[in-house]
Amino acid sequence: MYHCFLDGLSGYFQIPIAPEDQEKMTFTCPYSTFSYRRMPFGLCNALATFQRCMMAIFDELVEDIMEVFMDDFSVFGNFFHLCLKNLKRVLIRCKETNLVLNWEKCHFMVQEGIVLGHKISTKGIEVDKSKVEIIEKLPPPISIKAIRSFLGHAGFYRRFIKDFSKIAKPLTNY
Repeated sequence: MYHCFLDGLSGYFQIPIAPEDQEKMTFTCPYSTFSYRRMPFGLCNALATFQRCMMAIFDELVEDIMEVFMDDFSVFGNFFHLCLKNLKRVLIRCKETNLVLNWEKCHFMVQEGIVLGHKISTKGIEVDKSKVEIIEKLPPPISIKAIRSFLGHAGFYRRFIKDFSKIAKPLTNY
């Protein structure tokens, strides 16, 4: 199995805001008022809007030859030539829709790689060991806020921890 890991450049800022909606995106500075022409990071609906745009662009390709999570794309194929063919289809779609990639963060024709803290390989999805080491080195939580923070870090990997909810339950009884 071969993979190509692609990264969209400045993800949200690639989505233009319709001119009639730009006035809704106005913010004030000491000397003037400005409106966003492209979707800024941090809007309450920006995440869902961006993901919906990516799914619209790659609709028939997702799950067949690629996966999309926000501005991170994984193109795959069982054989080198098949992965190359799939990559070509995805890159053509990027060009057609003016979707710009950050070439410095892209990795082509590899058999494993790290995506969003997960190792992707022929074995499937595994935990990135370096992320586990970071969690192991966190100081023991001594306040409710620290417990919530710890559970947030550890919860990211809950799918890899058998009975995570049972293990974490005593930490939530305060």
